[in-house]
Amino acid sequence: METETHYFYVLECKDGTFYAGYTNNLMQRIEKHNAGKGAKYTRGRAPLTLIFHQIFSSKSDAQKMEYRFKRLSRQKKIEWMNTQREEGR
Repeated sequence: METETHYFYVLECKDGTFYAGYTNNLMQRIEKHNAGKGAKYTRGRAPLTLIFHQIFSSKSDAQKMEYRFKRLSRQKKIEWMNTQREEGR
């Protein structure tokens, strides 16, 4: 049985805001966002830059991470991403 990979990701929009999401195909999802076919929030905010992602073995875990991240303030989001990078996650 093949295990599907699930991603939690953070994009930085051209206006400097962050967009966080979940997908099982990271590159395809970023292309959709940049083409204006992703989430409403990202439409008109391209180009979008992938600034962080994490891989999960379950959809549920990736979506839980997305939920927790979205509840943080902007400063806490930046601090959290920096900590994750330092820890090699």
